[in-house]
Amino acid sequence: MNESILSQEEIDALLKDSDEPTGNESIFSDIDEVEKDAIGEIANISMGTAATTLSSLLNKKVEITTPKVELTNKLKLRSDYPKPYVIVNVSYTNGLEGNNILVINMEDASIIVDLMMGGVGSNLTTELSEIHLSAIGEAMNQMMGSSATSMSTVLDKRIDISPPTTDVVDLAQEDVGFESIKDDETIIKISFKMVIQGLIDSELIQLIPIEFGKNMVKDLFASLEANSQMIEEQAEITSEISEDTKEEYPEIKHKEELSPSQTLVEPKVKVKPVNFSQLQPLTSEQKAPENLDLILDVPLQISVELGRTNKTIKDILNFSQGSIVELDKLAGEPVDMLVNGKLFAKGEVVVIDENFGVRITDIVSPMDRIKNLQ
Repeated sequence: MNESILSQEEIDALLKDSDEPTGNESIFSDIDEVEKDAIGEIANISMGTAATTLSSLLNKKVEITTPKVELTNKLKLRSDYPKPYVIVNVSYTNGLEGNNILVINMEDASIIVDLMMGGVGSNLTTELSEIHLSAIGEAMNQMMGSSATSMSTVLDKRIDISPPTTDVVDLAQEDVGFESIKDDETIIKISFKMVIQGLIDSELIQLIPIEFGKNMVKDLFASLEANSQMIEEQAEITSEISEDTKEEYPEIKHKEELSPSQTLVEPKVKVKPVNFSQLQPLTSEQKAPENLDLILDVPLQISVELGRTNKTIKDILNFSQGSIVELDKLAGEPVDMLVNGKLFAKGEVVVIDENFGVRITDIVSPMDRIKNLQ
């Protein structure tokens, strides 16, 4: 029986190969578990607020929950998602530096667009037009705006975003939104479960660069440390006040000094009901305040409101040159005259030397007008 014997060089080569990290091991060495948990918590809070905003837009219950933080790269994304998706690219302009990319299933995006245009989520399309992309872009703009507000609170700093760009991208072939990322460059993938009442039970993906994620975690820990320090300072101040109280009222026993049968004795203070002067309502015959002259030369914006109406996003998108918008005013009804947005008179439209004007037919009393200017 012949047994092959390995040379020392072959043994060394095998040991060297076994010690080299695999692709996944090298990727996951970029962030630790604490950072992954922190990123997931920030994403959970911000997307929870975004879900509330989307729910208001669609008039449907929306849940975006259960974030799962993973590390990946462009090559793996192309392998895992080999079909067209809606890509929403959000850039941060203040507070954070970097891009935030949302990846949405085409069918999910089509349902969201149909709901925004007044449908019931059943009028789906296989191709999204410019109008559809504009609608989904507006939804994402409002979602990520509210998300940035939540992040501002969590990270204790102002965070602003630019209007997002929206594209349909075949991830297996195109690089739209990913141009600055190398094929093997590590990025953070956060997967959410997105449920829209009776219509969608799917996945929403958020992609952020490693450096962006690390900066978020650093800001979070700095904010927590600052809050912790503030709580400690407040506790010290409270302790000092308590000690001063003991010195000023030695006869008072505090909670830590009481036996189970004793009760806390509060210092005696005199309590009496408050007396308010009698209020008199203003009348139109009363004079204006004496110091009103100080502001008589302040310019105010006067506007005339012809009427109002409410339209859905679908109606507004269908407007074109020559479209007629019906208002809530009947022909011949007086128009409202506003000063700095507040009603002060009603009148009728007239023409004076080829210019429009308004003849006042009813006016608010002088004192009411002064109150409206406050």
